[in-house]
Amino acid sequence: MTLATLIGILAACASTISFAPQAWKIIKSRETKDISAGMYVLTVTGFGLWTSYGIITAQWPLIVTNAICMGLAAFILMMKLLPRADKNRVADAIDPSV
Repeated sequence: MTLATLIGILAACASTISFAPQAWKIIKSRETKDISAGMYVLTVTGFGLWTSYGIITAQWPLIVTNAICMGLAAFILMMKLLPRADKNRVADAIDPSV
């Protein structure tokens, strides 16, 4: 494995995992008032475009990592846009302990 490959793998892992703490915090707190919907619209769009690029160029690392990131960012955006009652229902379904 080359140094470039190792750095690429670590970068992909860090980028992919970076959305998980925010998603989990939303599930636990049910709070999204301080999250920018516009930023997440752009983020989901960007990940969708990168996923499409990966599909077109047949580059599975781009497809997998960007599709996962898009899913996590889309979840955060969905939770931001949902009315409070629906947000609570989704969060309760994922983590009923709260």
